[in-house]
Amino acid sequence: MRSEPDLHLMVPDRFDDSDADSQVHPVARKMFFGSRMADPFAEAAEWIRAHDVRVLDTAWENAPAGEEFSCVLSVYFVFEDDEGD
Repeated sequence: MRSEPDLHLMVPDRFDDSDADSQVHPVARKMFFGSRMADPFAEAAEWIRAHDVRVLDTAWENAPAGEEFSCVLSVYFVFEDDEGD
């Protein structure tokens, strides 16, 4: 996996994540929008197929009435390590 030395995860000075059960791990989020419920899922499936990511979680929102895109799917993921563990 490519390392980006200029990207940092900011945590408080006294933050301790040495416990294996509670370590901090960076997670990315990508949002998919649609005017029909199926649209964000179709877009997300296509995007996931095209990228080497591991999906961790998803979240669904219905935007307020009158919005152009009333359906929003958030996909939380990490990039797969291309060098292995």
